[in-house]
Amino acid sequence: MKMKHTLIGLAAVLALALAGCSSKTNAQETKTVKVGILQLINQTALDDARKGFEQELAKEGYTGDKIKIDYVNAQGDQSNLQSMSQRLKQDKNDVNLAIATPAAQALAKADKETPMVFTAVTDPKAAGLVTNASQPDQNATGVTDMVDIKAQMKYLLKLFPKTKTVGLLYNAAEQNSVVQIKSATKVAKQLGLKVATTTVASTNDVQAATETLAGKCDAMYLVTDNTVAAAMPTVAKLSLKKHVPAVCAASTMVEDGGVATRGISYKELGRQTAKLAIKILKGKKVKNLPVEAPAKTMVIKNEKMMKAFNLTDADVK
Repeated sequence: MKMKHTLIGLAAVLALALAGCSSKTNAQETKTVKVGILQLINQTALDDARKGFEQELAKEGYTGDKIKIDYVNAQGDQSNLQSMSQRLKQDKNDVNLAIATPAAQALAKADKETPMVFTAVTDPKAAGLVTNASQPDQNATGVTDMVDIKAQMKYLLKLFPKTKTVGLLYNAAEQNSVVQIKSATKVAKQLGLKVATTTVASTNDVQAATETLAGKCDAMYLVTDNTVAAAMPTVAKLSLKKHVPAVCAASTMVEDGGVATRGISYKELGRQTAKLAIKILKGKKVKNLPVEAPAKTMVIKNEKMMKAFNLTDADVK
């Protein structure tokens, strides 16, 4: 009899334990995760990175009432970056996404507690986001958009072998651009090219700066600069007018007016970043998620610009 009561008691305890586990599992499954997104500016590459990020989240089941996304866009304004970073901090999100280097820097400064993933950041170490990319130590990790600049400039020479002077256009206030321009200048000299450099402070400067630069070079190599990328339609018009081609580091810059590139897809970059965010949402620690390089590169071409510069599909392969 005593044994019977003992077995009944054990069964009851086990049932309660299972019910508790089931309740906990159900609670985890029904929990609405909160994701904050801070984007620097509206431009095709950054927009694509965000779309890819959200699409990958949705693909993994983060849809409807399972996720709440708070998306804010600073429109290139530093004061907006600061206030919006504070807002996302106060939201106490499960993870935040920063799109572009200035956005990541602002968010990292404002919020040390919320795990952050970044995308469209060229050099996270130079930007102060990590000390060691293999073992992130500041509660931030992500995917860089650093491309193989030497390979791209060799590609420029393959397309336009008569180039003697290459033009570089960028915003000197963007840390990511400064890093790339230093590398591009070094590579150009290694390849026997002269360099003409012009800087801009905002998209309002791009037209005049491009006109000036086009008069000094045979072809332009445009790094992944957010200011220039946002004004690519203007660059494209002047490229055609002055008959000075632009080979761009980013796929979206080609789509918006460059000739061609061997580069990355920002939508894929966003998807790759989302996979890191999902690992964090499932309990992984940021320090155990190394910063990643782009997983894929591809040839991207602009048919209209290729025709204008007498290039065929065979030329851009």
